[in-house]
Amino acid sequence: MNRKDFLKHSFAGLALGTGLSDCKPSRNYSNIENLEKLPYLVWRIASSFPRGIDTIYNAAEVFAEKVKLLSGGRFKIRVFPAGELVPGLQVLDAVQNGTIQMGHSASYYFTGKNPALAFDCGVPFGLTSRQQNAWQEFGGGKELLASIFSDFNILSLPGGNTGTQMGGWFRNEVKNLSELKGIKMRIPGLGGQVMNRLEVNVQVLAGGDIYPALERGAIDATEWVGPHDDEKLGFYKVAKYY
Repeated sequence: MNRKDFLKHSFAGLALGTGLSDCKPSRNYSNIENLEKLPYLVWRIASSFPRGIDTIYNAAEVFAEKVKLLSGGRFKIRVFPAGELVPGLQVLDAVQNGTIQMGHSASYYFTGKNPALAFDCGVPFGLTSRQQNAWQEFGGGKELLASIFSDFNILSLPGGNTGTQMGGWFRNEVKNLSELKGIKMRIPGLGGQVMNRLEVNVQVLAGGDIYPALERGAIDATEWVGPHDDEKLGFYKVAKYY
């Protein structure tokens, strides 16, 4: 694939996650033979996540640093948080349209385009992170996902996993399933469909929009990833029931 086509089709993974932090090269690859023949490239990667979220947003920065190292500094990638280049929930569209070269997002944000995109992320009652990686690498999952993303003119690269995600932060205590009826909850993907069956009013918001929505009462509850990143976003301040 030539440089123009690669730039046109590239996408830095809908699950460009924390596993990249374990991919530390044992040596500097800047002395690779014929490295000087490679072009100098500067690409932009738009994230769906706010800056400062350690296990998600920072994964894109780790990825960019590894690419720079492996290319001897010839391939540089600038990482932008949600909203700086494109809104967080428009990353896939921006890559598909060629507005940006790369995107860092979660595919369950885009199940409205194709429900099968949910299987590139965590699935309710589905595989563990290790099982997900095994399916992608050895069970044909990577090839199946590639065929789905090709419909969007996108190449998806897996890069980690958030692990099991949490249940939710609620402004009011929920003691039984009947009390879920009618509440407005931010939860995307198949998880949102599960909650919809419980008559929850499902909302899809980018990470940086969740706290303000909780604070002003536009939503009653949210899920995100887990205690560490959730604390960074401050949900406990406005939704005290976990």
